[in-house]
Amino acid sequence: MKKNWFEEKISKFNSIGGYQKPELIQDSVKLDSNENYVMPKQFQNDILSSARKNSDIRAYPLGGVERLIDAISKSIKIPSAMIGVGNGSDQILDLILSNFASKETKVLTSNPTFGFFEERCKLYDIPLIAIPFSDDMKLDIADFLKQSKNADILYLDSPNNPTGFQFAKNELQKLIQSFDGLVIVDEAYGEFSEYSLSDMVKTQDNLIVVQTLSKSFGLAGIRLGYFVASKKFTEAFMNVLQYPYPISTITIESGIEALEKSHVMKDAIDNIKTERKRIIETLNKYDAFQVFDSKANFVLFDAHSAYKRVYSALSEQGIAIRKLGKIGNHDGCLRVTIGTKEMNSKFLLAIRDLLG
Repeated sequence: MKKNWFEEKISKFNSIGGYQKPELIQDSVKLDSNENYVMPKQFQNDILSSARKNSDIRAYPLGGVERLIDAISKSIKIPSAMIGVGNGSDQILDLILSNFASKETKVLTSNPTFGFFEERCKLYDIPLIAIPFSDDMKLDIADFLKQSKNADILYLDSPNNPTGFQFAKNELQKLIQSFDGLVIVDEAYGEFSEYSLSDMVKTQDNLIVVQTLSKSFGLAGIRLGYFVASKKFTEAFMNVLQYPYPISTITIESGIEALEKSHVMKDAIDNIKTERKRIIETLNKYDAFQVFDSKANFVLFDAHSAYKRVYSALSEQGIAIRKLGKIGNHDGCLRVTIGTKEMNSKFLLAIRDLLG
């Protein structure tokens, strides 16, 4: 065995860099990570209180995952045998990539796409075919249909992060039905959009739809993701690929409690959609910005050469948004999460003061 193999491996991993998390700005109006602060704090307190009462963390959560899957099944109207869970949707994506892809496997996606997925492909030396967005941050379905002939796996976040773009439903269905390989549709922001493709797994054996409670239910901190897929894939994933105890007892009980109160989540989604419209319309009034349509809980806009100044000015006022910089032909991209009406008003007021 090569003597320095261990050091070489470490050097290789360090050269990749890893997923870039936003910088922490203490006591800020937090609009940089697509978290859902519209979900009431009392909702979080109530489900955690119930989860603690229903938990004995001295014991392994035997049977807990099955109860959680039954609760998800009831909520989304998909059979339990077609549902799997994980420690966040990113852990599910990681297990799929590490077991179904390799150096010989070509993955077709968009540029940009979910940063964690890109970084995981780099880690596993999986080649990416990435189709760029147009200048107005849209994708051409014809490009995907053409390039799909050269790919083994298709990955699309629907809606896309960070652009907020989502294909028309019939276009994406056509693409999936024409593709012979594995299709992964990441619907982390699906509840904020116009449709879900989860029902397609009943007829499309090569389709995996990944979802999460992080965004819709405001449960990013408990790390709970799930997927829907064919019974055959789900059985293999949950019995062989997934860890024996992938999520904690507290996460299981919190998820069940949250799903039983899904009406609270639906009200929050409606509020976010209303506020998203307000933010897009307000930002569009400024000639300094090019604002892109969004079907997610965030809005991407190009502040051009002033983007660093806008980001810094907001940071100084305690407002945290995401500084992205270059995306395609746009050099000054910023992304703002849709927060509560009060949070959004503070952001818009700061923008007005900066540009007014």
